[in-house]
Amino acid sequence: MTALELIDIIRDSGMRSGLRLLLLSTLVVLVSACASNKQEEVLPEKTYYENARQAMSSGNFNEAEQNLDSLETYYPFGRYAEQAQLDLIYARYQNLDLEGSRAAADRFLRLNPQSDHADYALYMRGLASYNLDIGLAARYFPIDVAARDPGEQLQSFRDFSELLNRYPDSQYVADARQRMIAVRNRMAELELYAARYYVKRQAYVAANNRARYIIENYPTATVTEEALIILAETFRFLELKKGSQDAIAMLRTNFPESEAFNDAGEFEVDLLEGENRSLTNVVTFGLMGDE
Repeated sequence: MTALELIDIIRDSGMRSGLRLLLLSTLVVLVSACASNKQEEVLPEKTYYENARQAMSSGNFNEAEQNLDSLETYYPFGRYAEQAQLDLIYARYQNLDLEGSRAAADRFLRLNPQSDHADYALYMRGLASYNLDIGLAARYFPIDVAARDPGEQLQSFRDFSELLNRYPDSQYVADARQRMIAVRNRMAELELYAARYYVKRQAYVAANNRARYIIENYPTATVTEEALIILAETFRFLELKKGSQDAIAMLRTNFPESEAFNDAGEFEVDLLEGENRSLTNVVTFGLMGDE
């Protein structure tokens, strides 16, 4: 007898309406529960794994993630558990779920600290943090990365550094090292962005401090030349002759072809504005020194 036939019998019976309504309601709930259980049927472990791999191969990372999540839910200690955790890191990363990818990498490293694939998880955790600051908008719109808060960049640098220290022979070391250089350049660009801002505001002491920080902490960054120029010019404006000479000498040694030098090889830059302001006026941000 089917559920529908049973409902018809209850409906057509001569029992009291209240009791009939209660039985019908109970039967509907039971039928719905059975249907729900049928939809959530648990598949074999291998089926989830093969479905996930096939989905990833075809670029369907949403479906891959769903199968991998089910695999972890129903078979957390199964045959494919460790590989499924690794695949989940990759699937979430490809699905642009960078925070989810990093969380999956954290979980893998916590559950499998001695795994042969720990270097991969550590690399992917750093890679997710590396891209997390930029976000989706910067992938499609021209956003000045140097003007953004570095946020997770330092975390990615730490992850890559840990990878180099713990797994120096890993196949991911070369790429991690290049990304560490990129992070350092990005941090230097952020400092230079601030230095340029202070120059425009005629806050030359602050600009000098920012430029000096770049030279001391990121000497091999791509923005070092411009930082040296700002350093030399602000030192000269602040009447610190030795500091200006040292900055120019460093610029000449490392960037002999710099446009800061004229045809005669002399340092010649018209970088600063407001040269008519007194030193006291500059140092006090315009509060003192000039009429």
